[in-house]
Amino acid sequence: MKIAVIAIGGNAIIMEGQKGTIEEQFENVSKSCDHIIDFLEEGYNVVLTHGNGPHVGNSLIKGEAGKDLVPAVQRPKDFLVMSSSRAS
Repeated sequence: MKIAVIAIGGNAIIMEGQKGTIEEQFENVSKSCDHIIDFLEEGYNVVLTHGNGPHVGNSLIKGEAGKDLVPAVQRPKDFLVMSSSRAS
């Protein structure tokens, strides 16, 4: 049995030079899905996971931008990954 574990996040969701609008994100993920279909057609069992790329980066930017407005709370990257991964 062949298994492919694929994380979709970061550059697969928001490409360099894009603003990250929901329309851009849907288009980019759709393109990623074309490649996932290739794996399925080659007989792979596919496990999809979210790579958390844009969410963690956005949290880091927000924290930096707001540091002069609210007390800074240093959050390690693993905390940001966890907090952006929780089920809503």
